[in-house]
Amino acid sequence: MRRSLPRLGRLVLVTGASLAIATLAIAVLEHSLGVENASSAYLVAVVLAALVVGTGGAILVAVGAFLVYNFLFTEPRFTLVIHDPGVLLSVVLLLFVGVVVGRLAALQRERAETARAREHEATALFRVSWALATRDAMTPALVQIADALRTETGMARVWIAIGDDEATERVAADTGDGTPPSPPARLRVLGRTPIDEPARWVRVQRPGTGPGGTASPAALDAYRVRIEASGEPLGSIWALRARGTDEPDPVETRLLAATADQVGQAITHDRAAERTRAADVARQSDALKSALLQSVSHDLRTPLATIRAAAGSLRPGGQLDDEARRASADAIEREVAYLDRLVANLLDLSRIEAGALRARRDVFELDDLLARAIASVRPGLGARTLEVDLTAPPVEVDPVFLDQAFSNILDNARKYTPDGATIRVSAATPGGASVRVTVEDDGPGVADDVLPHLFEKFYRAPGATAGSRSGTGIGLAVARGVLEATGGHVEARRSGMGGLAFDIDLPAARVPASVTTGEPAP
Repeated sequence: MRRSLPRLGRLVLVTGASLAIATLAIAVLEHSLGVENASSAYLVAVVLAALVVGTGGAILVAVGAFLVYNFLFTEPRFTLVIHDPGVLLSVVLLLFVGVVVGRLAALQRERAETARAREHEATALFRVSWALATRDAMTPALVQIADALRTETGMARVWIAIGDDEATERVAADTGDGTPPSPPARLRVLGRTPIDEPARWVRVQRPGTGPGGTASPAALDAYRVRIEASGEPLGSIWALRARGTDEPDPVETRLLAATADQVGQAITHDRAAERTRAADVARQSDALKSALLQSVSHDLRTPLATIRAAAGSLRPGGQLDDEARRASADAIEREVAYLDRLVANLLDLSRIEAGALRARRDVFELDDLLARAIASVRPGLGARTLEVDLTAPPVEVDPVFLDQAFSNILDNARKYTPDGATIRVSAATPGGASVRVTVEDDGPGVADDVLPHLFEKFYRAPGATAGSRSGTGIGLAVARGVLEATGGHVEARRSGMGGLAFDIDLPAARVPASVTTGEPAP
């Protein structure tokens, strides 16, 4: 911005210098070189003045050229009287041509300046739009925008505050150091007008402040542009500008207004997205609660009914023989174990959701570690065949977590395969740093599009049957959660046996080959 000299002083300086140089040139041309009429040299001064200070300077130079040439170079000299009609015509034409040429040159200058200003404005608006469009978070984008505004509008300092009113506004971005100054009692506020009228800066007195209220920082004037969307106040763009300089020009004012509008729309969009996310979370939470209640209530009723019936048959005076009594006791024990596993899964699911799982890893032999889970599932296999081959290096895991995960996966295979099916548990070493345990079967399996969902909470595969119990849909979710907590991973795929396969990858123990242990290290 060209504010090093006051406009009037600059105008006088440019017009005076142009006239003086042109007059000196004409004197040399006419008196030293013998040119009869060199008045057209003033046209060069007119054009230069038009290009530098605009139409007003061009007209002043043209009028001054008419008077100076008449006074110094036409007979009788040193008067403004012209006796020769030809000379009079020449001087008048000089004035006319000077004014026209000056105006044309000034228009060209104004068009060029307008084009440059528009380009500058478009570039600045693009920077603002790009910062908002590519934002991951609002605050970093506002920091970029504040820097851009300070650079493009010539402000000494710019800060952006977000809040529903001035009292609740909190600074989100600031180009200065330290806390921004308190708003002064008097400041300029951008008055927004209908779309076909330009915005105007209005000097206002802040409510609740008197004539002696807080003043602007020394040698600085304060400016404010309100950030609004659909009439709702969202914050403000505040700025400080050197006192004594002009208000922001139309280009700078449009940039500030457009930035406030874009920031307002972005804030509104973010708030709407946040409300949508909150509604989705609430809806999902309600759906999960309903699914949990439905699943748990069903899976509690079945074992409780079995326990009640078996307990009733064991009352004194019953007609059961010893074998029937043992069968009833076994049924109670089996259903209590099922309930214990159900409660453990629910508790583990809540710990997984809360991120509260803490693994205590140690080195174990794989077959010894999984023996308990295999033994516990055998009584419920019925006519199913269980094949086990767990020859593999030691693993470094949390034994409780692995037992829980493996029990859930093995129980899932038992639950969803028919009598006569084969369940195979095997181990392999696909990589030096891991041991893979595979649980697979030759049952009905699931469709390929179901595989990615098997580990989701409360998910049950369509069409899957599990005898009298459909399951809660949390066993596999818990299995994945506790395996990941102990450094492992599990994936589901189609089995080469025709059914479903689960690959459990566990971290191999980094111990000498001679070291094997079936119990936790002391």
